[in-house]
Amino acid sequence: MPSPAETYFASATALLARAREQNLPTLQKLGEVVGRSVAAGGVIHTFGSGHSEIISREIIGRAGGLVCVSGLYDTTGGFVENLVGYGTKLAERYDRAHGLRAGETIIVISNSGKNSSPLEVALYARQKQMNVVALTSVAMARTVATVHPGGKKLHEIADFTLDNGGPAGDAIVELDGGARAGPVSTIVGVMLLNLLSLEVTGWLQAHGHAPPILRSQNLPDAIEYNRELARKYQGRLSRQLA
Repeated sequence: MPSPAETYFASATALLARAREQNLPTLQKLGEVVGRSVAAGGVIHTFGSGHSEIISREIIGRAGGLVCVSGLYDTTGGFVENLVGYGTKLAERYDRAHGLRAGETIIVISNSGKNSSPLEVALYARQKQMNVVALTSVAMARTVATVHPGGKKLHEIADFTLDNGGPAGDAIVELDGGARAGPVSTIVGVMLLNLLSLEVTGWLQAHGHAPPILRSQNLPDAIEYNRELARKYQGRLSRQLA
């Protein structure tokens, strides 16, 4: 009988492949939508409350990734993510500092899709005429009620949805006694964001634009290279590059 770790590896590996296949049409559409914005000098924005912030940070200031990615951060770590109005204030403050511009894209990450802060950030971005991408578990969202007075869940607000394919409750390994362990939203979410970055990179290359890709600062002259790459986005990025 396989161990819980062996079961997790087999199930998570299969889920990664399934999520890639099921989301591929959306990823390819977004490659063009986001690629056109990046080619025009636009920034990609991310937001995740609580644990989802880990996923959102994966593509911010990342070696091998696009330089033009910036993130909204909740300094409470999601502690007040269901305080109605808090997400709107986060978005307003970030907008004043870095700019949320029409035609740009924001990726809002919430596994359940029901909490107030992610919903309010998405709604604020819609008002700014941005492209809103939800990264969520649609199966999870369909089992829970939204806590936001607007009555909708994240995938019902977004222009595009990337579904991590995870089950309600996130965990995929059933243990003795009925408990479940082995969450998958992070591993699948990170993969989907990197696939999106590469779809954008591919679109840029195919249309004659040099992709603004960061180098590892551990390589020779990389810090100077990255600083120069980020110069055109001065004031717009949440992470200072070296």
